[in-house]
Amino acid sequence: MPESLDLTAIADAARRLERGELVAFPTETVYGLGADAENPLAVAKIYQAKGRPSNHPVIVHLAPEADIAYWAKDVSPEARQLIAAFWPGPLTLILKRANHIPDTVAGGQDSIGLRCPSHPVAQALLRNFKQGKGGIAAPSANKFGHVSPTTAQHVRDEFVDDTNGLLTCVLDGGQSEVGIESTIVDMSRGRAVLLRPGHISAAQIGAVLGVAPLLPDAAAPRASGTLEAHYAPHTPVVLLEREQMHEALQQLHAHGKRVALMHHSFTATVPAAASIFLPAQPALYAHDLYAALRAMDDAHADVIMVESPPGDEAWNGVNDRLRRAAHDSSGILLTLLQD
Repeated sequence: MPESLDLTAIADAARRLERGELVAFPTETVYGLGADAENPLAVAKIYQAKGRPSNHPVIVHLAPEADIAYWAKDVSPEARQLIAAFWPGPLTLILKRANHIPDTVAGGQDSIGLRCPSHPVAQALLRNFKQGKGGIAAPSANKFGHVSPTTAQHVRDEFVDDTNGLLTCVLDGGQSEVGIESTIVDMSRGRAVLLRPGHISAAQIGAVLGVAPLLPDAAAPRASGTLEAHYAPHTPVVLLEREQMHEALQQLHAHGKRVALMHHSFTATVPAAASIFLPAQPALYAHDLYAALRAMDDAHADVIMVESPPGDEAWNGVNDRLRRAAHDSSGILLTLLQD
């Protein structure tokens, strides 16, 4: 995080948003690709720049002083309890969308995802933009389905081929503190439903509400980052338990395959093309996760082998991201060993 805010750059970014341009900015979770949430043409640029399906909703970021009732109707006492407990912070609430808010940010649904980020650069930008009364629609600042960015350089790397010049400004706020996307809780249908795990756990939500959030059902609204395949590097990802790592690494090495290794307790006895040892604490692991996936992707290996983290609740956010990153790589080990 920068030692001081670049107020000139932040004011310029706010003006760009007001002109309908795209601006990338830091949050405590990941970097967002922002547009004026009330400008459908600007929001459409997000979908174009990311290659994002138009029915996949984005999250609207609000200043701490924002009027929630302007954006959502039927804000329940339970939703306000969660706001009081966790905003500003890495929690997104799905609420019924106010009628005057364009449905472009909601993927055509009658709900809307709202959150108030805690990062000082994000807050300064939100307070400058429309005198703090606007909302910035901002999914992660990367191509759709790819690894989310946690530094300004990750954003620049992701959009280096932006020949249309859709992204006009990248605010640098250092490395994101949390490192994975916000927890998403649906509050649009009465009971709290946990749609995406994150830094704020189900237990913390339950402690505030007095009842644990439910798991998603078939009627749950679509929400950011909840597709089965997501957060994926270009290199296939395989998740293995510690006991499986040694044999798999030996077999791949014997077949001349390049392996990029991400581990937190396993000690390799066979050389890997690249490796990174991640912290064994869930919050620290989450902080480093996306940077590690990007670094291992840059090794141009045949596969990124990830030691599966523990399965307890504190790791739910990390395990969710890794499971989605590995979703499209099913059977990759067998394929590589048959080559």
